[in-house]
Amino acid sequence: MARAEAARAQTDTRGWATARRLRTRHLIELGGLVQKAGLDELLNDDRTVLYGALLTLADHLRAENADHQVELWRRRGRRAFEAEREASGDPS
Repeated sequence: MARAEAARAQTDTRGWATARRLRTRHLIELGGLVQKAGLDELLNDDRTVLYGALLTLADHLRAENADHQVELWRRRGRRAFEAEREASGDPS
């Protein structure tokens, strides 16, 4: 019975169900970035420290001239993704 309910949940096309799945996937991907950056290990999985750091980051992004910093971070992230892709042998 549980298996049938799980299968039905995966194919549920109602708007709210689809939106919930998309939101869940988005949150999982964001969590994956935290893990990929090594923050979970560096902070010993201390979520209060991680949350405080993210709040500080958000404050910096609200400041003037944040666009330059965002562009630097974007380039660094792009290079890291490309290096990871090359290391894995993925041609895409």
